[in-house]
Amino acid sequence: MFIKQSITVAVASAVLFLSGCATVGSDFTAPANVADAHFRHAPQAGDAAASMPQGVDAAASLPQQWWSVFGDETLNRLERQALADSPTVKAAAQRLLQAEAQLGVTRASERPQLNVSAGVSNTRTSANTAQGIALGRRAVAGNNYSIGSSFSYEIDLLGRVRRAVEAADAQALAAQADRDGVMLLLTSQVATTYWQLRGLDTEIGILRGALDTRRETEQLVNARFDAGLSNELDTSRAKIERANAEADLEEAQRQRNTLEHGLAVLLGASPSATVVPPTPGASLPQPPAIPVGLPASLLAQRPDLAQSVATLKAANANIGVAEGALYPSLSLTGNFGFASESLSEIARGGSRLFSFGPLALSLPVLDGGRNKANLAAAQARYDEAVANHQDRLLTALREVEDALSDVQQRQRQGQAQAVSREAAERAYLVARARYERGLSTYLDVTDAQRSALAADRAAAQIDTQRLLAAVSVARALGAGWQPEGRLAQLAQAPRQ
Repeated sequence: MFIKQSITVAVASAVLFLSGCATVGSDFTAPANVADAHFRHAPQAGDAAASMPQGVDAAASLPQQWWSVFGDETLNRLERQALADSPTVKAAAQRLLQAEAQLGVTRASERPQLNVSAGVSNTRTSANTAQGIALGRRAVAGNNYSIGSSFSYEIDLLGRVRRAVEAADAQALAAQADRDGVMLLLTSQVATTYWQLRGLDTEIGILRGALDTRRETEQLVNARFDAGLSNELDTSRAKIERANAEADLEEAQRQRNTLEHGLAVLLGASPSATVVPPTPGASLPQPPAIPVGLPASLLAQRPDLAQSVATLKAANANIGVAEGALYPSLSLTGNFGFASESLSEIARGGSRLFSFGPLALSLPVLDGGRNKANLAAAQARYDEAVANHQDRLLTALREVEDALSDVQQRQRQGQAQAVSREAAERAYLVARARYERGLSTYLDVTDAQRSALAADRAAAQIDTQRLLAAVSVARALGAGWQPEGRLAQLAQAPRQ
């Protein structure tokens, strides 16, 4: 029964091969990405956050060096240094080289194999063996010299080898996307840390200004106390406020030191290095505008999604490889060379030897269900990859919506905070003037100072968060790291 089935499979395979349509497995079709719709929280026409006119290509705002949209030369320098010196990028590049090398190893199976060998030996046969007895109980001894070549080639009847090459090619594309993902993550971390540093520099400038104000106020209170116009409670409060400002300044400096150490490591430098000199008091720039009507199709440039699609293609090709194990394989071998007892006669015609064949057809008959189990496992791995891709796609959509929502809400929060900041500054000026005229207590001044400082710091923190939200949008959209045509590559035959 098994033999009859095997013969039937062999005949069917031969018919398919002769008809020119014999390829195991199915050709890969890239999964649908997302509908060409707009994100819910993307800026719309007329939105104050979107300064670009309707119809501008959103992808144009995310060049490969996406951080250049901030227009900050220091950030540009740090990003270039990180890409050149970061160990994580170097490791990802080596993983890509490994995948490309493995592709070369797999692709070698498509080509004939030719080996050349040479050897020399000295042998003596036994006189007491059947051969020695037939020769009159004589032993045969002497030298043997040989030189030759051997040839082997697997004829890819049903495309099993082609599917293996396709899988390796897709894995190389996945490694390329992995490298791009590492670069995207690194550059976004550098940009995030840099703007956090700049935000802390702004806060440090605010705290230093507040400290100077509190010192002046303390001197004023002490002078009024010496003149009998105030009490010791006011001097204690003034001293407390001045000491609190000093403590806040030291805490901000501690946070800055920690961030700078982390940034140095991202750049591949020693944490002891000063990578961003302090710029206390420097104002933060406005974040870049987000184009109106961002299409969801921009997610195709995300490296993690490109890697997921490449993994899908590899899994699909591996189904063909597993299916190919169920069908016959055809191989051809041969050798040619010279052998002689004397080295001086090895090149003569009589020393020549060769063989061509066999042209061997191998067909699995009884394997205990191993090949069918491997095929089922390959199909399950593909189905798992499909589910993982859908999960990554949903995650990508959520990350973009979160980032765009942050951009919207941070802008509105900044507008509200500007009103609070202006009111707090005015309240402090009024409270101080009333205190100097003896119309209110120093407690009113203290409360006003605290409110003004909190409003100033909150405004600086919101400005920082707006910049970080812009970085998050760039990262969530793939930040332009998608090489043009990668998805088209995935839908085509393996690269040559």
